[in-house]
Amino acid sequence: MSTMFENPICYRMAPDRRLLDGKCGTPDCDHCSSNPNGGTHDIPPCLLGHQHHTVIGYDGLKRLALMVTPEGGGTFRDQTWEAVSTIRAILLQQKEPMAVTMQTVFVDDASNVPAAQQLFEAYYGERMPLTLYVVQPPCDGRALAIEAWAISTRTAEVVYCGPHLVTVSHDGLRWIHASAGALAQGRQTAYQQTEVAFENLRAVLGAAGASFKDVARVWLYQGGITEMEGEVERYRELNRARTDFFDRHSFAVRKLAPGVKHTIYPASTGIGTLGHGLMTACLALQTERQDVQMLALENPLQTSAFSYPSTYSAKSPKFARAMAMRIGDHVTTWISGTASIVNAETVHPGDIEKQTEQTLTNIERLIDSANFERLGWSDAGATLDDLAKIRVYVKHHDDYEKCRAVCERRLGRIPAIYAQADVCRPDLLVEIEGVAFSSVRKSSPASERS
Repeated sequence: MSTMFENPICYRMAPDRRLLDGKCGTPDCDHCSSNPNGGTHDIPPCLLGHQHHTVIGYDGLKRLALMVTPEGGGTFRDQTWEAVSTIRAILLQQKEPMAVTMQTVFVDDASNVPAAQQLFEAYYGERMPLTLYVVQPPCDGRALAIEAWAISTRTAEVVYCGPHLVTVSHDGLRWIHASAGALAQGRQTAYQQTEVAFENLRAVLGAAGASFKDVARVWLYQGGITEMEGEVERYRELNRARTDFFDRHSFAVRKLAPGVKHTIYPASTGIGTLGHGLMTACLALQTERQDVQMLALENPLQTSAFSYPSTYSAKSPKFARAMAMRIGDHVTTWISGTASIVNAETVHPGDIEKQTEQTLTNIERLIDSANFERLGWSDAGATLDDLAKIRVYVKHHDDYEKCRAVCERRLGRIPAIYAQADVCRPDLLVEIEGVAFSSVRKSSPASERS
């Protein structure tokens, strides 16, 4: 006799979005998305956490972007195990072998990190993804939230090289997920921390046979980001150290779009965390394929960060507003941390709703086809509907609901994590990052255009 719990995961595991080829590989994955008996589903919270995910399929490859938050309450260990169980359920439903390659774990308190490490290591074993533990309390009050990326191993090879390095190879592409680990402040200044972190990251990349020439995306999680060290803000010292490091290392990525001859920088997020430590991570790409190119995007609404006047920092932040990767007929656009800035100035100070609106408008203009065409790719571009996931960093918890309402109205149903974190300027209330997947537009034959 069947019961309502016969297939308890199916309706909760349906993807929010399917991008590019639109095929998730599981034709019946949302066949029970509505309760045939009416009313709400009464699924025990120990089985599943709250989840949203996007399925991306192209060139025989399947990728998942997952956002998971526990619902059942209990201890930190209970919530962590519930989140891991939810990730497992999503992967099993794909009907093909999947592997998690990288995950970012947002925790409410640094004291909980050892427990999370123990549980993840017990579950993943030798297939431990690159894992970052970021002390940014989830805005919904849970003890943790997880953003994870998974890939089908039917066509891709995943190599787990250690706690700070994972590589993924597919069809002549080699993706490298690398981290320098977490640095406690100790006696180090923000400048010294940044210097050591980038040197450590360079060494990890070197162990994979890569260098900063291959890096497309960087994440920097800095404790006390807007606090002062003497008369200088910690984030400004991070920027000074990053500039000095980049000056010593070539950043001309090997697969630049034709006509790009100037030095470019990777997309980046620099965001605050609790404490005073520093964590760095990056994504790099190696390939000899001739149909792969990279394009650093700048925003027509904003001054390029590396051209900011000295009033913002002795040495300006060195990053691109986004990095677009063209692989065959598809474009992946990694969007840097974006805030309510027009030209170089903060706009709408004190108003979380208007700042969120402006931030999303900045992202919309950054990735639209007109901006791609302005920068040389006339057949590329994306919309907000092409976003696979977002992270939203909210400075003040009291602003969370208003910020979320704006995001949901503008973006619809999308995998998202909202974390409480200090943004790099005192007057900025929110920062948003994301990644978009889109297809290039095919030119119509002349006979069809006439």
